[in-house]
Amino acid sequence: MAGLRLGPLLRHVDWDTGRSATIWVEADRPCTAEVRCADGAGGSVRTFQIAGHHYAVVPVTGLSPGAVTEYEVLLDGVRVWPLPDSRFPASTISTPAVTGSAVSGRPAPGVRVTFGSCRQAAPPAGRHGRHGPDALDTLAARLAEDPEAVRPDVLLLLGDQVYADALSEETRKWLAARRDLREAPGAQVADYEEYTRLYYESWLDPEIRWLLSTVPSLHIFDDHDVIDDWNTSAAWLAEMRATPWWQERVLSGLMSYWVYQHLGNLSPAELEADALYGEIRRSPDGTDALRAFASAADADPGTVRWSYRRDFGRTRLLMVDTRAARVLAEDGRAMLDPAEGQWLRDNALAGHGGYDHLLIGSSLPWLMPPLIHDAETWNAALCRGERGPRWARIGEDLRRRSDLEHWAAFPASFAMLTDLIEEVATGPRAPATVAVLSGDVHHAYVAEPRIPTTARVFQLTCSPVHNSIHTVVKWGFRLGWSRAGRWLGRGFTRHGRTGRPPVSWRRTGGPWFGNQLMTLTLSARTARLQLQQARKKSRSSARLVTLLDRELTEAA
Repeated sequence: MAGLRLGPLLRHVDWDTGRSATIWVEADRPCTAEVRCADGAGGSVRTFQIAGHHYAVVPVTGLSPGAVTEYEVLLDGVRVWPLPDSRFPASTISTPAVTGSAVSGRPAPGVRVTFGSCRQAAPPAGRHGRHGPDALDTLAARLAEDPEAVRPDVLLLLGDQVYADALSEETRKWLAARRDLREAPGAQVADYEEYTRLYYESWLDPEIRWLLSTVPSLHIFDDHDVIDDWNTSAAWLAEMRATPWWQERVLSGLMSYWVYQHLGNLSPAELEADALYGEIRRSPDGTDALRAFASAADADPGTVRWSYRRDFGRTRLLMVDTRAARVLAEDGRAMLDPAEGQWLRDNALAGHGGYDHLLIGSSLPWLMPPLIHDAETWNAALCRGERGPRWARIGEDLRRRSDLEHWAAFPASFAMLTDLIEEVATGPRAPATVAVLSGDVHHAYVAEPRIPTTARVFQLTCSPVHNSIHTVVKWGFRLGWSRAGRWLGRGFTRHGRTGRPPVSWRRTGGPWFGNQLMTLTLSARTARLQLQQARKKSRSSARLVTLLDRELTEAA
C-alpha cells in the first residue's frame, strides 16, 4: 500500500476563475494520487519518478469561487491525509470570490501576502534552540488554534528554504551513516538523495506541514538552497567547477528545486505546456531527463527561466531569479541576463494601468543600508580593475568574505531596476504602490527612494524566518543605516571612483532583528504593512508580537 512521504502542499490557486488549484505530494512508491474535496471537486494523476522518489502535482478542478473547501488526499484509493488522529483543523482550499474582470462586473478582491526568507529546519518539539522560535511555525500554531483567524492568501518564501551547507545535527548523523564526512564536501549535501533529506526534515514539522497544506505558497531560491555565495563571481564559479564534487552538487540542487519548489509555482496551464514536465510524466523514470535539463541550465542559464508572474486580482507579483540568471564576467556583470531583464520589463509594463499594486519578489534587496550599498559598488569597481590588479585581488577576497553581492554589487542592474520602477510608478497609469519584497540579510526594514513618482515605492525586507545573526553583524547593519555610515560610504565612492548612486533613499522603518514575517494587505488602491516577530511565551511555546502596523498609501 502506498504511503504519503511528504506533503500535501497547496501551491497554485487560480485567481482568474477561482475554480482550480494544485496540490503537491511525495509518495513512497508509484501510485495514483487523488484529491477529493467536500463539494465534489477534485482531481487525480499518476506519480512520476525521480531518483527513486515518487511525486505528483495534482490538478484540482471544479472548485467554487469564494469558498473554503475541505479536502483529503488518497493514494491508490486509500486515504492518507488528513493523518489519523490529527490535532489540526481540516486542510482547505480557499478560492477568491471574483477577479474583478469585465465578465464578473464586480470589484477585484483584496489579497493578503505574507513573506519572508531564510528558514532553517525547526528544532525538536519543546525546544527553540539557538535560533529562537520559528516565525512560520509560530504562525501555523496560531492559525491552527483559531480556525476563525484571518489567514494569508499566499505565502511568499523568498529564498533559503533549505540550507544545503548548514545542516542540523540530526542530518549530519544521517549523512555520516551514509558516507565518510572527512571527504569533500564534508557535512554538506552532496547529491539528490541528500537534498530530499533536507526537504523531508524541513517540511515534515507538524505545524509547517499543516500550514503548507492549507495556505498556498510561492517560492524562489537563494544561495543556501544550493551553497553560500552561489554565483558570486566568475572567479568563484571557476574555482567551484574545478572541485570534484561541485557538478553533482549544483545539478542535484537544481533538480531538487525543480521538483520540490518550482513545479508548484506553475499554473495547471503552464504545467500542461511544460515540455520537460510532460516528458517526465510519460517516462517510467524521469531522472535522466531532469538531469540533462539541470546540466543545460547550469552550463547556460539562458536555457531556463525560474522567474514567474502571478496576478491576484489587481495585484501583480513578479518573482525574479537573482541567482541563476546572473552574468558574471567582470566587464559585463549583471544581476539578470539580457533576456531575464527584458522579461522583467515586459511583465512590469504589460497591462500597465490594469493593476493597482506591483510586487517584485527579489531574494536580494534592491535598497540596502547606504554604507553597505556604497561598499558593494566600490567593491565591484575594484574587482573590474578600476584601481589595478592588486586591488582587484583584494576586492575579490572581500566580496566573498563579506557577501558583497546584492543589487548594488551589479551597478548597471541596480540602475536598470531603479529606472524600471520609476517608469512604472510615474504618470496617470501608475499603480498605487510598487514594492520590492526581499529577505537574505537577517534583519527587517522599510526603505523608500527619494524619486518623484506618482505611486508610493518601497523596499520591504523581512529576514530571517528562523535563523540568527551575529552581534557584530547586527551592529554593522545599524552602522550602515546611520549618518556616520553614510559619511564612511562617501569614502568608498571616492576611492572606487564610482560616483553617487542614481537614487537616494531613506529608512522609514526598522531595523528589526529576530525571527519574523511581514504581511501586506492590498485592497483596491490601499496597502497596509504588518511586521510580526516570534517571541518565546514559555519553554515550549511562542507567540507572534506585532512590531509594525502601518498604512503604506497614506502620505509620508
